[in-house]
Formats: sequence, structure tokens, C-alpha cells
Amino acid sequence: MRFLIDENVNKKLIRWLLDNGHDATRIPAGTKNGKVIEFGRSESRILITHDHDFADTLRYPPEKHAGIILIEIHPPVLLKLTAALLMLLNLPPTEGFVGKLIILQDRGYELMS
Repeated sequence: MRFLIDENVNKKLIRWLLDNGHDATRIPAGTKNGKVIEFGRSESRILITHDHDFADTLRYPPEKHAGIILIEIHPPVLLKLTAALLMLLNLPPTEGFVGKLIILQDRGYELMS
């Protein structure tokens, strides 16, 4: 899978994703949210973020992006992030991420779209 990691997410998550066979890149610091979504769309990347602004489905309609994973794990230590993300990534392929807002939590996830 192709991921776009927001600047507010632990940098080590990129290495974990790469080590697990995914394509992951980080958005440059200071990039405005509109540009983040635009970049994700243009490269068909699933955005991983802590920024609740991306949960606004009026500003960022789910059907117009490759997927958004909003992390709600506190504290966001790498071990917790990777465990939750691994669980999510092991979903059957029919679930998919395209056009979905996914709230990722310690013990599961919630599909918002």
C-alpha cells in the first residue's frame, strides 16, 4: 500500500511501513492541509495523521481521496501505533481504504464513511 505520513506522526512509522513492504513518504513540515490532501490524491496515498481537521468530511469528502487514517492513540508511542496499524492492515482486501475515513484506536478502528 502507498501511505503519506503527516508531519505530526512519529517518523519511525515510515521505517516500519517500509520494512513491512509498503510505500511510505512523509509530507514536508509546514505543508498546509489542502496541499497534503492534494498530494495524497495525486499519488493515490492513504494519509496517516493525528490532525482532526482531516475528519471534517465537508472539507475533505471521503470519496475524493485514497483514504485517511486518523490516529487516536494516546500516548502515540511506536509500539502502540504499529500494533494498531498491523491489525488494520490485516483486514480482508474487500474492506479497502479508498474513500474512507478510519479512526484508529488502541483496540480497534472505526469506519466513518
